[in-house]
Amino acid sequence: MLYKSSIFPANSQFKKFVLVKTFGSAVYGIEATTITVEVNIAAGTKYFIVGLPDNAIKESYFRIESVLKNCNYRMPRQQIVVNMAPADIRKEGSAYDLTIATGIMAASNQIEPQELDKYIIMGELSLDGGLQPIKGALPIAIQARKEGFKGFILPKQNAREAAIVTDLEVYGAQSITDVVGFFNGTIDLKREIVNTREEFYNSINNYDSDFSEVRGQENIKRALEIAAAGGHNVILIGPPGAGKTMLARRLPSILPPLSLQESLETTKIHSVAGKLAATDALVTVRPFRSPHHTISDVALVGGGTNPQPGEISLAHNGVLFLDELPEFKRTVLEVMRQPLEERRVTISRARLSVDYPSSFMLIASMNPCPCGYYNHPEKECICPPGVVQKYLSKISGPLLDRIDLHVEVTPVNFTELSSDRAAEKSGDIRERVIQAREIQIARFGKQPGMHSNAQMSTQMVRELCKIDNAGQLLLKKAMEKLGLSARAYDRILKVSRTIADLAGSENIGMEHLAEAIHYRSLDRENWAG
Repeated sequence: MLYKSSIFPANSQFKKFVLVKTFGSAVYGIEATTITVEVNIAAGTKYFIVGLPDNAIKESYFRIESVLKNCNYRMPRQQIVVNMAPADIRKEGSAYDLTIATGIMAASNQIEPQELDKYIIMGELSLDGGLQPIKGALPIAIQARKEGFKGFILPKQNAREAAIVTDLEVYGAQSITDVVGFFNGTIDLKREIVNTREEFYNSINNYDSDFSEVRGQENIKRALEIAAAGGHNVILIGPPGAGKTMLARRLPSILPPLSLQESLETTKIHSVAGKLAATDALVTVRPFRSPHHTISDVALVGGGTNPQPGEISLAHNGVLFLDELPEFKRTVLEVMRQPLEERRVTISRARLSVDYPSSFMLIASMNPCPCGYYNHPEKECICPPGVVQKYLSKISGPLLDRIDLHVEVTPVNFTELSSDRAAEKSGDIRERVIQAREIQIARFGKQPGMHSNAQMSTQMVRELCKIDNAGQLLLKKAMEKLGLSARAYDRILKVSRTIADLAGSENIGMEHLAEAIHYRSLDRENWAG
């Protein structure tokens, strides 16, 4: 083993441990770093804790003292020095309570220390000795296995989450009494075992909603199928009650299933954020995040005094839905521009810099104007002149440049709503999406990290989205007649490449280009009158 758990003082008549080492872990980004907690008991009466602890760790002395008394253990009335190494890394949070308490009890001869160096021990203590859940159990377990630890002892609520890591013994404890009894051999903790692959394949694609529940809106379903097939970002424009939110919420159900690697990566992010329930082991369906329009910059992209993943990282490998896009603060929308391109976000602080992955599909919705009825087939818009354009200008050109499909949503009429005709199920649409994605994976096989048409660079668009002379003429006429902006050119080619993939066509045809041109509503100079 890499470390020794204790050092015996020579000729000690009490056989008391002067120095004991226990092990915890700190999470930075979605990676963990092992922390060695050294507890030294010597002559004196004071308590010192060193190694860059924050206030929550400094306050742990009072919690630990109360816990030991309430559980009929003894708090040493001597000088206790706790060192958290490496000392140049900031340690934060109350999850070290159990690590420190275990070290103090071992150093005061209340716990047998022989096995301490084989386990990572983490947990927040309640004053009655109970253990509260911690954040980041999965990355901690992965790092523990990597460093050769035998096991991981943590609160019962986090046990399933950590147990998906194979070749690591995970024990969920409900109180400090369980942990003391485990090391002293008086309590036999039950090892938590999760069959990762079985858990994954049993729950995959287990969505609550389905496209078969949507009446009408076939053109919108088609647009979302194209978006899912190519990983394209989408904006839905339409009046209130047209079904924008309902359609957006069903988008994850037609995306390709998560791979096991994607599932583990997504679970790590949700583990660090403390978003996993006690019954969850893996995130097996693609995330769908829908933040309110009052969200702050930090809450969206991540950060804070103790950096935490934001909504764009929680949507990693899934969908980020921004309802009523113009109502979001402009600064909030602008900070998304770089993560949309780089598919990760870097949060820098004076002492550290952390990276969070943020590869997500953006789907946004908006009313066409403040009253909501501009271009409505039946109701009249009551907005004054110029207000529509001002409303749309809340969305900046650079952000709009990163959205490939602009889809106009019209209300569903009564005939379609009351129809008994069965709509196509999400599973059937998903099969077509998977086939299109397989074509793209084969196409980008030599490009690391690239798996969809939406990720193509300008150079790749020129190489892989070639069109014939008739197609060039159609695109030229469309740009001139519809007043399309220059930025629409690459987007149209990317989307037409995806449409061709869905059709199983090697070349981009005229019909593929024509459909892609149809999805550039907001680029038309006369759209807002």
